[in-house]
Amino acid sequence: MNIEGYKEFLRLFVTQTRQKGGTPILLTPVARNYPWVDGHLENVHGDYPAAVKEVAREMNVKLIDLNQLSMDHFSKVGKEYVSKHYFMNLPAGKYMAYPEGQNDNTHFQPEGATAVAQLVFNALKNLDNDES
Repeated sequence: MNIEGYKEFLRLFVTQTRQKGGTPILLTPVARNYPWVDGHLENVHGDYPAAVKEVAREMNVKLIDLNQLSMDHFSKVGKEYVSKHYFMNLPAGKYMAYPEGQNDNTHFQPEGATAVAQLVFNALKNLDNDES
C-alpha cells in the first residue's frame, strides 16, 4: 500500500468511528528491532509515522506517537535485552512450537507485548491529562 492509500484508510477509520459516536485515537506504528545506530533504535517505517501525524492534524484527532515512544524505550533498555526478551528471537530447542528457533524482530514475546501495552496505557493517561 502506498502512503496516500494508507492515509485514506486512516481517514476512513476516523470518519466511521466518529459516525458511530466513538473517539478515534491514532497511533504511529510500533518500532521493530532494527535498525540500531550508535546504540539507539531508528525508524524503520519510512514515511508512515509522518502520514499518521498528518492525518491526525488534518482531522483534529488525538495522536500517540508509538513509533517514537517505542524507539526511545527500546533504546533505553538496550538492543541485547530487547532482542532476547521483547521480540520473537528464540533459540533452537527451547520451545516445542519452534524447534529450530526463530529470528523475528517484528513480533513480540509476552514481555515485549506488555512493555508496548504499558507505553500505550501511559500515553492514553497523558492524553486525558492534556484535556484537563
